[in-house]
Amino acid sequence: VQLQAFGGGLVQAGGSLGLSCAVSGGTFSRYAMGWFRQAPGKEREFVAAITWSGGNTNYADSVKGRFTISRDNGKNTVYLQMNSLKPEDTAVYYCAVLNRYSDLSRIEYWGQGTLVTVSS
Repeated sequence: VQLQAFGGGLVQAGGSLGLSCAVSGGTFSRYAMGWFRQAPGKEREFVAAITWSGGNTNYADSVKGRFTISRDNGKNTVYLQMNSLKPEDTAVYYCAVLNRYSDLSRIEYWGQGTLVTVSS
């Protein structure tokens, strides 16, 4: 299974950015998916997760109300729409296949990461 993330870049605080992650080599429609991020000098942290059907989502408190995770099983792609961005959102963002939606510690596959930089 391979994951390819797209959409990172430089944006001003208060702006928006959308990330996408294309998954190949597996049965995407059966996977729970997640987004994680790692800021410079910090550990990787959970951002958002979505069930295989898209019927349930979960967010870190720090992004709740600003970020939206979604998926298109027909396109084998998961998305992360980020609004009202803050400088503290600056990080490398990773998509991941979760072993199960309820267990964020068990990652089956990681994507390569895409850098998001939010300027103040």
